[in-house]
Amino acid sequence: MPKVLDGAAIAAQIKQEVAEEVKLLAVRGVRPGLAAVLVGHVPASEIYVRSKVQTCADLGIFSDLISPPDTVTTEEMLELVENLNQRDDIDGILIQLPLPKQVDTKALLDAVSPAKDVDGFHPVNAGRLQSGRPALAPCTPAGVIEILKRSGIPISGQNAVVVGRSDIVGKPAAMLLLHENATITICHSKTRDLGAVTRQADILVAAIGRPGFITPEMVKPGATIIDVGINRVTDRAEFDRYFAGNAKREATFAKRGSTIVGDVHPHAFEIAGAYTPVPGGVGPLTIAMLMANTVRAAKMRRGL
Repeated sequence: MPKVLDGAAIAAQIKQEVAEEVKLLAVRGVRPGLAAVLVGHVPASEIYVRSKVQTCADLGIFSDLISPPDTVTTEEMLELVENLNQRDDIDGILIQLPLPKQVDTKALLDAVSPAKDVDGFHPVNAGRLQSGRPALAPCTPAGVIEILKRSGIPISGQNAVVVGRSDIVGKPAAMLLLHENATITICHSKTRDLGAVTRQADILVAAIGRPGFITPEMVKPGATIIDVGINRVTDRAEFDRYFAGNAKREATFAKRGSTIVGDVHPHAFEIAGAYTPVPGGVGPLTIAMLMANTVRAAKMRRGL
C-alpha cells in the first residue's frame, strides 16, 4: 500500500512552530503583521482570505483585512500598496487574486516591497530564490518541500520531474528541489512523449492545472507523487471516470453536486510509493507557509 502524505497534519505541525516563534518574538517586543487585500466580493476568495485572517488570530499574528470596492483603479491600488509598504506594523502583504480586469495585476504585485512579499511573487524574490540567496519563497512550492522533508522522503540525488511551468508553482518548485540536490526536469504542455519523461521520476510534482492529467501509465512504480492540482468536477461522466465505485466520493458528489480532483488520476496513486491526496495534501500547507513567511519577513526586516 502506498503511503499517504498527510498535508493537514504537517500543516498543523508548522503552525504550532510558527505560534512558538511568535511568542519568542513577543518577548522582544515584535508582533508579526499581515495585511490581506481583498478586492470586491468573490465568495470563494472571501472564504479563503477570512481563513487566512483567522489563522493569523489563532497563531498570534496581527492581521489587517482591507477590502477595496471592485470598481477600484490601478492607481488607487498602487497608493494602497505603497501605504502598506510604509507601515511598520505590517511585515507581509497579501493581495488576493484574481483582481478585477481594470486593475494591472503585474504592476500591483511588482509594487509590493520585496521585504513584505510573503507570496514570493516579486521578481526580486524570484531572483534571490534562483541564486540561492535568502528569500521569501512562494507558499505552495515551499509547502511541497516541507511535505517531502517531514515525511522522510529523500530528495538529494533523486530524479524529480515537475509537470507545469507557472511562475507561482512549477518554476519555484523546480528551483527549491534543485537546491535540495535533486536532478530536475521541467515538463509542460509542449513536452514530447511526456509519459516517457514522467516515468523516470522518483519524485513527480503535478502542477499543470488539468484534472486527472497524470495517468497510471505515466508513473514509475514506487514513485512519490505530489499532486498540487485542485480541480472541481461537476459532470457525472467525468466523476465516473475518476471515482467510479468510490462510496465516500459518491456521497459527497450526491450531496454537493461536485467534488475535487487533482492533476493526477486517482488510479495512478495505486502504483505510487507515496502520494499527497486531494484534498488534504498540498492545500493545507499553503496557508501554513504563508504564516511562516510572515514571521520570517518580520525577522528579516529587523535583522533577527
